[in-house]
Amino acid sequence: MPRKDIYHETVKRALLKGDWTITHDPFSFKVGQKDLFADLGAERLISADKGWRQIIVEVKSFVGRSEVNDLENAVGQYVLYQQALKEAQINRDLYLAVTQPTFNQIFQIPLGGT
Repeated sequence: MPRKDIYHETVKRALLKGDWTITHDPFSFKVGQKDLFADLGAERLISADKGWRQIIVEVKSFVGRSEVNDLENAVGQYVLYQQALKEAQINRDLYLAVTQPTFNQIFQIPLGGT
């Protein structure tokens, strides 16, 4: 099982504060013979009519030597998990949790173009 990201507990506390129930820590699932581990599984009652909303959260810290390498790894893992969840027929929304500075400095900057 992979080690927890440095922001794991911070994200977990934020989810709990937002009235989410942590259902899995980590969220493990299998695709073929491969075991995969996302950081957290959570659920929250939307309404009596709509039922429960279930999510999976992958936490990334972006503290490596290269922001681009961290981005490649995070996006690659996200895409891999998205496809694996689909193949495993796990019906949960997948989220990538990053800090606000990481979001502003890395995810808001276009890569490539003119």
